[in-house]
Amino acid sequence: MEQLLATPLTQWHRDNGAKMAPFAGFDMPVQYKGIMVEHKHTRMETGIFDISHMGEFLLSGPGAMNALNKVVTHDLGTLAPGKCRYGFMLADDGGILDDLIIYCLEKDSYMLVVNGACRENDFNWIKKNIPADLNFRDVSDDTAKIDVQGPTSLAVLNDVMGIKWNHLKYFNFEEIEWNGFKLIVSRTGYTGELGYELYLPADKALETWEKLMADERTMPVGLGARDTLRLEAGYPLYGQDLDIAHTPVEANAGFFLKKESEYIGKSGLGKVREKLVPLVIEGRRTARHHDEVLLDGKKVGMITSGSFAPTLGCCLALAYVTAEAEDNEAFTIKTARTELEARKGSLPFHTKGTARMKVD
Repeated sequence: MEQLLATPLTQWHRDNGAKMAPFAGFDMPVQYKGIMVEHKHTRMETGIFDISHMGEFLLSGPGAMNALNKVVTHDLGTLAPGKCRYGFMLADDGGILDDLIIYCLEKDSYMLVVNGACRENDFNWIKKNIPADLNFRDVSDDTAKIDVQGPTSLAVLNDVMGIKWNHLKYFNFEEIEWNGFKLIVSRTGYTGELGYELYLPADKALETWEKLMADERTMPVGLGARDTLRLEAGYPLYGQDLDIAHTPVEANAGFFLKKESEYIGKSGLGKVREKLVPLVIEGRRTARHHDEVLLDGKKVGMITSGSFAPTLGCCLALAYVTAEAEDNEAFTIKTARTELEARKGSLPFHTKGTARMKVD
């Protein structure tokens, strides 16, 4: 039996009735009061997420920017201190090794936030492809991550921390000292709503979590609602919608690839075999990962993510289909029990979120 890892908050989740399940090698909360309840609360108030399974790396030293710039798709030459950026790390043939956010702490100093399941492989890949004299460390075990997401998240953060965060713009961050320890507060998010992330010492996670939980506007949210929220917002999940078998162009994320300079995998981006398409299915019967996508009775693709969307009252899915089938507007999905009719949608599925809103 696999020995699951614990986050600094795992015992709190157990003590508070969370349904637990394995995720990225960790014992993680799937739900507390229920996926529907937690989803709707995050859309209306503030959901609090334990994302401490994510990996964090620190890279610094003279030449760090130029070295890392050759390993990732992010244009680090235009990333100023205090700003962060989403992008990819690619294999030699352009397949996606991981999607990640890079934080510019100062000149030639970065924090990389990677998916927990990719942590070891990512660290080894980067280490292999940068000069040995750079300071490169995996600080994941010492770092906790708490996400604060929802329309009232700014008010909650202001009140709980006693600091006004109205000035913090989308994909910006600040490193501060609060309650006697240093932490990073950033504004990105994975729900489509206004949201903030706290990166803090692992041994300070419980006291910070409990302060957030004491606010009546907050509710703990598990991985179940995190998945339905991110799908409504059109965000892909690594290991399902993103993988080494597909390039960012095939994943419909080519608009992130604006850097003109060379980087690992760039030469493989021109080959497009499949495209990731958004699908809408009326009713409550949903498609699941690996269900076949048919066109005129012929298999043209496969579902990568699928779920009922509580906000929209229908089912949503993402699927890879052949490049030749991409422009079609209607598909049939073959599930284990039946066939479902699906129409091509547009991303994001849910557009009422406030992630990019001006709050100052």
